[in-house]
Amino acid sequence: MNGKPPLPWKRSLLWLLFLGPFFFLSYGQANQLAASREAVASLYFAWERQLPFLPWTIVPYWSIDLLYGLSFLCCRDARAVDRHGQRLLAAQVIAVACFLAFPLRFAFARPATDGLAGAMFTALSAFDQPYNQAPSLHIALLVLIWFQFAKLPLARPWRLLVHGWALLIGISVLTTWQHHFIDVPTGAALGLFCLWLLPEAGLRSPLRRAADAGHFRLAALYAGAAAALLASAISLGGLALVLAWPALSLLLVGWNYAWAGSAGFQKQAGGHSLAARWLFAPYQFAAWLNSRWWTRRHPAPVHIAGAVWLGRMPDATAYASGGFGALIDLSAELPAPRLATPHHVHPCLDLVPAAPEVLGAAAREIAQRVADGPVLVACALGYSRSAAAVAAWLQLSGLAADTEAAIRLIREQRPQIVLDDGWRASLAQVDAAGSEPA
Repeated sequence: MNGKPPLPWKRSLLWLLFLGPFFFLSYGQANQLAASREAVASLYFAWERQLPFLPWTIVPYWSIDLLYGLSFLCCRDARAVDRHGQRLLAAQVIAVACFLAFPLRFAFARPATDGLAGAMFTALSAFDQPYNQAPSLHIALLVLIWFQFAKLPLARPWRLLVHGWALLIGISVLTTWQHHFIDVPTGAALGLFCLWLLPEAGLRSPLRRAADAGHFRLAALYAGAAAALLASAISLGGLALVLAWPALSLLLVGWNYAWAGSAGFQKQAGGHSLAARWLFAPYQFAAWLNSRWWTRRHPAPVHIAGAVWLGRMPDATAYASGGFGALIDLSAELPAPRLATPHHVHPCLDLVPAAPEVLGAAAREIAQRVADGPVLVACALGYSRSAAAVAAWLQLSGLAADTEAAIRLIREQRPQIVLDDGWRASLAQVDAAGSEPA
């Protein structure tokens, strides 16, 4: 016996017995309601008329039905089964709600097809009318199913097969003339959103309120910017529709500030989750540009005391040239260079004073790592979050008598630091409650 627990196939079967009928009932009902309306719009680009119709791609298009069931076999325990089932259900509910609220119709007439492909198209047409377009539920489910198979410890040829077949399924929604282009990125966004909403074990769901949330003014600013971008995308149309991606990103950032907190960015020592990397990519890119602009005159980290350095989030070259033995990361939003190992994350929201508990934990982490060599403490700019962590370390290690002394010591090396009354209050609590770090 290999000691591995048996697959929870009975639980998987129960999910499939629920999801199957629910899919056909809800999806079919949305189709019928759209067909009963007098006028249903179509949304597509002129260049889509040049896309080829490839009848044989109905085979990979249909194959998702088989992979849908097999994907549950990738789940090794009951929690993984439930999480996968919940994601599939969430994608279905959200997609159908969009179909009902904003019905769209496929605009082109599909050419006549014979043979096996023709029979498969006929079977598809018996159930699937040219509605239920954006977001493509086919693509949303593909993202969730691909994610399950991609996690398996497969040899390289099998991994390439998984990725290649998933790509072929994604392309097939266009080459079977089932969907317009706009349905594909919106469907992918829906799949990623479900992965973010219902994350893997070890990550906190953004549905749970976090202690470092409740910053509604900042949340409102991000939501307002998201609304402005979305309004621009809709009013301008065409290529401007790409603005919907940063609009979604900013809306989710606003949600983090209002409710999910720093955990909403889903950052661990290994980096951000797959869903967070894609959903927050426009915001992360803007945050990275902003960090480089504000630190353009002072890009290099500075030595504070002992083996501790303070600076902005480094790129791989800067980190390697610094000879650092560890990175203490206070940024929730920016990725760290992959070669930064060991990489210890104490994520904090930008523009918000961190809780004393977070600063105390980061200070103790710094104290533990200095014995292994130079330690870089970083955030986006190296002006607030990471500076506060270093100040907490200076206090608890006895290198600074109090908060003001710690801030003065840091400012001598990095005059640009910004630690206002809110940060000082958190640091004072660390000082009052602290004990000598181990």
